Amino acid sequence: MPVAIVTGASRGFGRALAVDLAKGGWTLVIDGRESNALETVAQTLDDLGALVDAIVGDVTDPEHRAALIEAAKRRGSLDLLVNNASTLGPSPLPKLEDYSLEELRRVYEVNVFAPLALIQDALPLLRKSRGVVVSVTSDASVEGYEGWGGYGSSKAALDQLHRVLAVEELDVDTYVFDPGDMRTDMHQAAFPGEDISDRPEPESVVPTLRRLLELRPASGRFRSGDWLEQ
Repeated sequence: MPVAIVTGASRGFGRALAVDLAKGGWTLVIDGRESNALETVAQTLDDLGALVDAIVGDVTDPEHRAALIEAAKRRGSLDLLVNNASTLGPSPLPKLEDYSLEELRRVYEVNVFAPLALIQDALPLLRKSRGVVVSVTSDASVEGYEGWGGYGSSKAALDQLHRVLAVEELDVDTYVFDPGDMRTDMHQAAFPGEDISDRPEPESVVPTLRRLLELRPASGRFRSGDWLEQ
């Protein structure tokens, strides 16, 4: 069975993807910072018959990242790494003139440095399996939205890292995937007090990413709503 690491799998899009992969026969290594939420997801995956390692921790912690890689090794391979864990930063979203540099550093630690570090740790296994890296991005990485300077610029940096990886790592397919607006806790935090019930549930977006994994086009940036849904 193929093995996937999915970060930030205790809720939202990460949880929806992990459940879908489990239904497809994948072995899962998942993480999250909240033990109760992660245990609930792990039980769901177990009920679906999946082999699962659920590891509580923060992706910015080197020891935690090492534990994820070691779990994949014990399962025999690593075929897919999904960098889904992200942080929005402060809420309500501040303008750049008011953005705390300390909080901005934290955003970059979670959204840029941690995914790259995990990719670096995972590459030896991914090269062996000719595997795939997927990092979740946002339209805020390519559009200028008021208040989104911290999160958006961190995702723009992540996008660029993948563009370079695409030409450096010819044995590994590397994708950035923009799922669009979804009804998640992070999206709610970006719009505190607003009704976001018109946004699609994460489960409705997962099939687009699964199609990307099935088609395996050349490395690049893809978004929900592209030709993948045709």
